[in-house]
Amino acid sequence: MPPAIESQKIMFEIYREPAGGRFRAVYFTELDEHNKEKEINDAMRGDHIFDGFLRNLTKEEGKRAVNEILERLNRGEKVSPADIANALKAFLT
Repeated sequence: MPPAIESQKIMFEIYREPAGGRFRAVYFTELDEHNKEKEINDAMRGDHIFDGFLRNLTKEEGKRAVNEILERLNRGEKVSPADIANALKAFLT
């Protein structure tokens, strides 16, 4: 496997659905033509919480960490953007 280059990263956003809904994540660079428009529109309507780029080489571990953050947020735990950045620092570019 060749080493990852800077362009090999996964752009994502954590957001809250409109009207006090659940917290979700969208991985923009993994969308295809079938779901791109809907997912982007959903994220645009939501309340932005955090965004960044996951390293491609550790994207699965990074996605698991994002899911753990989403679970915490959806349980009502207060998680600041600084807390999110700290929890994801090993996976962010």
